[in-house]
Amino acid sequence: MQINFAHLRQPAVSGGWVNFAVFDARSSSGTTSTNSELLEQLTARARANQLRIDQSALAFSANGRIQFFGSKHLVEFLSRSGLPRWTHTLNV
Repeated sequence: MQINFAHLRQPAVSGGWVNFAVFDARSSSGTTSTNSELLEQLTARARANQLRIDQSALAFSANGRIQFFGSKHLVEFLSRSGLPRWTHTLNV
């Protein structure tokens, strides 16, 4: 199964840069605990492919709207800026 994701780098509010990943995925049950597990697994796999990831999130459609789940500051950023374009795929 292939998962689309975006791996991006943005300036941090406090200076420097933040490398982040947004995965096009949601756990089958959609619970907080299973979404957390899925996010951890996908982040670990992306890091194993030599990608630097400081923060990560899941992006999925629920009730006709895009929702984000993950690192608090990244979710806030994505809620303001919107869903990025997918830049990579990950085989799981």
